Amino acid sequence: MNDLHPPAEPIRLTAFSHGGGCGCKIAPAVLQDILADTPFYSHLGAAYPDLLVGIEHGDDAAVYKLNDGQAIVATTDFFMPIVDDPFDFGRIAATNALSDVYAMGGKPLFALAIVGMPIGKLPNDVIRQILAGGESVCRAAGIPIAGGHSIDAPEPIYGLVGIGVVDPRKVKQNAGGQAGDCLILGKPLGVGIYSAALKKGLLSAEQYAAMIAATTQLNTAGADLADTAGVHAMTDITGFGLLGHLLEITRASKVSARVEMSLMPVLPGAAALAQAGHVTGASQRNWASYGGEVQFADGVADWQRALLTDPQTSGGLLVSCAPDAKSAVLDVFRRHGFADAAEIGRLQPGRHVAVAA
Repeated sequence: MNDLHPPAEPIRLTAFSHGGGCGCKIAPAVLQDILADTPFYSHLGAAYPDLLVGIEHGDDAAVYKLNDGQAIVATTDFFMPIVDDPFDFGRIAATNALSDVYAMGGKPLFALAIVGMPIGKLPNDVIRQILAGGESVCRAAGIPIAGGHSIDAPEPIYGLVGIGVVDPRKVKQNAGGQAGDCLILGKPLGVGIYSAALKKGLLSAEQYAAMIAATTQLNTAGADLADTAGVHAMTDITGFGLLGHLLEITRASKVSARVEMSLMPVLPGAAALAQAGHVTGASQRNWASYGGEVQFADGVADWQRALLTDPQTSGGLLVSCAPDAKSAVLDVFRRHGFADAAEIGRLQPGRHVAVAA
């Protein structure tokens, strides 16, 4: 007897979107051109003296001083699906959004949800699971989702507005790095490469588990790192890739950097996937935007360059610290469960970023 009602095909969230995760970000060069010569942004500091951190150096969040001991940290982050599982998508998006609060040295207070869904194309239960994933991460961070806004959109979009608090004297920015500083990365690279392989059905179950573990690990070490003597600058690695966000530190701090491929923590099998050509279009756009500021040593392969420009969704914290603070910084990362945290290079005088094999 023929089955007149065969099982419905499972919903593939990634099929609804033209890009996924932080790979959706506008390319650095395009964003810079859009914001160039915008009078509103260029006069923020003078007009609002209590705005401690604005848009000047591409920092992770805005910081507004309330009094000598308190400042508000405010950020927003949202994107299209990077995975097909709706609960995992919600978890990843929420973890990524809260990361910007931690990267400034702050602690989250509450969040607001940003929801855009193709109503009528995605079942309501799938949307419910996305929201539940985000709520689970906020519960783990000890904060509520206190409200938000939703629209009917052609592609699934989810994220958060994150509101946090920080001591104004302990805010960490892109600026502040010093020549001689150690560069320490909290999470392994390769999320974008994994996502490219996932879309082609080439990611193993073990690699998918590693991807979810990395992208849903809250960067809770940020507040303790801000309290650690010798930490000079901090950011998180997201859509512009390691090189793009490192360049934000070097430009703001007026220094250069030297990093070593051999020291990079990398997700299991990501190097082999990159060598096989499983890279994102965002990686190529990133390189086109800032490649002129990077010098590669002989022996650095194209796939390694792709790894360093790979967009990281909910990536790790990148810390610039004095050499004598390195052990303390690594201890903070270990206490918060970041087993892969590693020194990847140093800041130095100059203007370019150098990559050694």
